Amino acid sequence: MNLKRLFLYTLIASTALSAVIGIGVILFGDFGNFEVRVLMTTLTVTAASILGLACGAYFELGRNKILPIAGISLAIAAALMTFLIIWNVMDESEVFIKCTATVTLLALSCAHLSLLSLARLDRRFAWSRIAAFVLIAALDAILLFLMWVEPEGTSDIVSRTIGILSILIASVTVITPVFHKLSVSDNKVAEIDVEIERLRERIAELEKQKATAGQVE
Repeated sequence: MNLKRLFLYTLIASTALSAVIGIGVILFGDFGNFEVRVLMTTLTVTAASILGLACGAYFELGRNKILPIAGISLAIAAALMTFLIIWNVMDESEVFIKCTATVTLLALSCAHLSLLSLARLDRRFAWSRIAAFVLIAALDAILLFLMWVEPEGTSDIVSRTIGILSILIASVTVITPVFHKLSVSDNKVAEIDVEIERLRERIAELEKQKATAGQVE
């Protein structure tokens, strides 16, 4: 079973379980701490499955396995760490909670970049993929700095920078499928041109062979 199918089945199962729990709560009206934790656990599995599915799709292409493997590993680690918080094992450790948030943020970034990397881009659009990596890395660095350092009196420039980076990331995300479509169309035209040129060369060769055969006769 490939990774994409595995995460897809896990996503379906966790979503179905969450639905059953939600329906049960509505019907029986009993929603205690245990039910909340079970529901949060299934939702965590659902979220991890979505991230793993995104990374698994890129992994199957075989272009670059480092990014999707990192994303899958981080998604699984984030889910396991979240379980410990949900079930009151490590919920009082501020450092552990920050570590969980860090791993989750990196898993989200890897999944995001894996989805963007699925696009086949022409050379003239390759800059958008590089821009996505740089922008997401910059945003992650700022968020992690704020989370771990917790600087006092954060200036307005930081919040403005986060807003600008978020807008730019959203823009690159939106235009990447468009660039993919344009690249595919251009590639098809180029392939047709190459095939036409090959056929012309073949026709010219046959014409020479025909002329040579006529002279012999």
